[in-house]
Amino acid sequence: MEDKRAALYLRLSKEDLHKIKEGDDSISIRNQRLMLTEFALSHGCRIVEVYSDDDESGLYDDRPGFEQMMEDARLGRFDLVIAKSQSRFSRNMEHIEKYLHHDFPLLGIRFIGVADNADTKNLGNKKARQINGLVNEWYCEDLSDNIRSVFKAKMKDGQFLGSSCPYGYCKDPENHNHLIIDAYAASIVRKIYAWYLDGYGKGKIASMLSDEGVLIPTRYKQEVLGISYQNSKLLPETKTWSYQTIHAILKNPVYAGTLVQNKYNKISYKDKEKIQMPREEWIVVENTHEPIIDKHTFDLVQELQKQRTKSVDMTPDGIFSGKLFCADCKKSMDRQYARRGKREVVGYVCKTYRKQGKRFCESHKILKEELEWAVLSSLRQEVAKLLTPEDIERLQQINVKGQEWEDRQAQLQKLQERIQKLQKYKKGAFEKYLDNVIMESDYRQFTAQYDSQIASLEQHMRLLSEEGHRTDSRIGFHDIIHMEKPGRRMVAELIERIEVGKDGELTIYYKFADK
Repeated sequence: MEDKRAALYLRLSKEDLHKIKEGDDSISIRNQRLMLTEFALSHGCRIVEVYSDDDESGLYDDRPGFEQMMEDARLGRFDLVIAKSQSRFSRNMEHIEKYLHHDFPLLGIRFIGVADNADTKNLGNKKARQINGLVNEWYCEDLSDNIRSVFKAKMKDGQFLGSSCPYGYCKDPENHNHLIIDAYAASIVRKIYAWYLDGYGKGKIASMLSDEGVLIPTRYKQEVLGISYQNSKLLPETKTWSYQTIHAILKNPVYAGTLVQNKYNKISYKDKEKIQMPREEWIVVENTHEPIIDKHTFDLVQELQKQRTKSVDMTPDGIFSGKLFCADCKKSMDRQYARRGKREVVGYVCKTYRKQGKRFCESHKILKEELEWAVLSSLRQEVAKLLTPEDIERLQQINVKGQEWEDRQAQLQKLQERIQKLQKYKKGAFEKYLDNVIMESDYRQFTAQYDSQIASLEQHMRLLSEEGHRTDSRIGFHDIIHMEKPGRRMVAELIERIEVGKDGELTIYYKFADK
């Protein structure tokens, strides 16, 4: 090996880190480097490069250091690769055959494992290398099975195992497998649910949040929480909310206090690709953490999503979608639009009559204003049956702040704390610049970044301060007493169905009526 150009390859995995914590640091990157350097020099080799992979599994060949080493090998930059052992190089039998027994010989490169005497120049120990490759692979397979069993047991116990918390939650400092509410983000989640119940579509909600300057979940985690978080599905320049983000939030049972895990799993311990598991294999545990959305509201939102309603303003045309039917043919009623001018709903007509004519069903029509007035009047009559005049008078005087007011104060406090932290960083950068620790260009760059983040947070605080107070998302007697027109939330929550007769008379079936 005299005067051979040598490359050293070092690798440390998560399993190795666990061993180091237990006191065995013989496998650490530092000690691997010392061992391999001593071996190379004692055998007269010239070390031309050192490649290192930290916290990388030996099952895969897409390790950064490994890939660079293979690229340099094909360029002929060294004659010898030295690693602590064959298992440091790879624990995948397929890769052992590909690289050690195929690519390296073609490139004229020799591999040596110092601790296990693996040496591709020694043809006599090829079978031993192959056996060791199988043993290493079996070790990984057994380890993978054990880890998966432990993870499933934790999931069934209601422990959160995700690397990143759902928007609206953060990890409990005292137990990282338990979710606790992030007051600011939770208020945005409540707002999303409330707006959807008011009749807004998912795309409209995304647009409204973007217009208000609310940070998208990824940027919120990065800029406000200071978490080094990356979303592989999101472009770095993305700043606006999307339909898909709103859809995911409205569908996720985590907001009702339920964890759903084991939805995706690797096809094989040797493959990083994940597939969606059959629904019956999902692990669902209720009441694992404090809910942001009460179960009643969450279930109502799921029901509304199945109806595929759509609206564009605060008096949405779709508030009666899925609720309005012809009293005779029992088919749903269609919206009827104005014939001239701006397209707007003026009333509703039987779908059968509109599409097939009076031979199949007579005309059942009702104007939008008449329907809204009749529904609200009927509901107030129902409320009057349950309340005394004194109750109604008291409700008319109530001014409800609700949970969101308290959340807003917590949000403002969190944002202020983040601003103070950034100002502290800015001051520290100035002191380092004065002490000649950092260059002026670096100081200006850091200052610009801090100023940008502070400006964004201050804008966020202004928007929060300007918002009006909202009540809890559930409909109560107070809402009915003060409501001028029925909203989507009220109709969805209280009414089962509405039937329209020939002369426009209504039969309203309430969810709270005696069965």
